[in-house]
Amino acid sequence: MAIDPAVIGKPLPEIRTEIEPGRLQQFATAIGETNPIYTNRSAAREAGHPDLPVPPTFLFGLTLQGSDSFGFIADLGIDLRHVLHGEQGFTYHSTAHAGDTLVLRPVITDVYAKKNGQLEFVVRETAVTRDDGSAVADLKEVLIVRHPQD
Repeated sequence: MAIDPAVIGKPLPEIRTEIEPGRLQQFATAIGETNPIYTNRSAAREAGHPDLPVPPTFLFGLTLQGSDSFGFIADLGIDLRHVLHGEQGFTYHSTAHAGDTLVLRPVITDVYAKKNGQLEFVVRETAVTRDDGSAVADLKEVLIVRHPQD
């Protein structure tokens, strides 16, 4: 079943979250980050940060923390078993830090097909701001939906 292009422009549920230092430290350790500014608050402050900075790809994980982070896929009539993560991009405007409250506003910005409809693509873009509205980053994600041959 083809994804209805009428979903282009559809806003998805907003995610609001406070950035916790322990979570940043765990993430930095998990990805093998060795720069102490990401795990040691004193080192971060000595480097000029008000607290631990958010590592670059951390923001993607925030898009998965909503109460139903994959619900929009089901709402589009897509079988999650046929979804692949095809692309992820980040445009940074400022550095977020532990203690910041971030607001993520995702929107479906495109839907298109290739290979005679065997592959469909859903583009989701997410604006990330602090709760005061100042820009942190723009995220772009492309999901690929495989339609198995019958």
